[in-house]
Amino acid sequence: MAQIFPRWANEVPQRILLGLIIFATATVAGVWYYFSPEYTDVGYAPEQPIEYSHKLHAGKLDIDCQYCHTNVFDSKFANVPATQTCMNCHNQIDGQNKPEEIQKIRDSWESGESIEWVRVHNLPDYAYFNHAAHVNVGVGCETCHGRVDRMEVVYQKEPLSMSWCLDCHRNPEQNVRPVEEVTTMGYEPEKDQIEMGRELVAKHNIAPPTYCQSCHY
Repeated sequence: MAQIFPRWANEVPQRILLGLIIFATATVAGVWYYFSPEYTDVGYAPEQPIEYSHKLHAGKLDIDCQYCHTNVFDSKFANVPATQTCMNCHNQIDGQNKPEEIQKIRDSWESGESIEWVRVHNLPDYAYFNHAAHVNVGVGCETCHGRVDRMEVVYQKEPLSMSWCLDCHRNPEQNVRPVEEVTTMGYEPEKDQIEMGRELVAKHNIAPPTYCQSCHY
């Protein structure tokens, strides 16, 4: 009796199954990465109402983070500066390169209307984060925000994802530093980071929670 199908047809179901497995794996891997904060959020740099250079202010002029973000050690939110903070300097300094941007600050001061800065680092509403709780035990600004003293325009350096946060909570010694060095950009520990970190973890009784209710409730 003649064969209706050629011999290679016997391999078709196996090839289809293998193709489906490869397709499903590639789909899951693609969604895992391209829908993650590491891809969607890192590099986010929204346009601000005033062109403000952290590279100039925090870098060249070496203005401490706390001069503008005054509540970082006291509040669960890191505040943005009021127009008054800007005017402390710019009531006398015009800004040689961009006087029109300085005028926007003065217009805000004269009108009483706040400058509507756009938040760069956003966490979802279902995630609780206390800024003061972190900096008061030695988590440096650059650990989460990167070297803002080198950024002309501030952008999101880290994904701020749950896995990224948990990595630090499980191994806090890799990131903590002396509290007085929290705002220091380019901080270099005097000895091995892990050794120093373990000493600081013990000193400050740092025990970051890793259970769900610590951040989601």
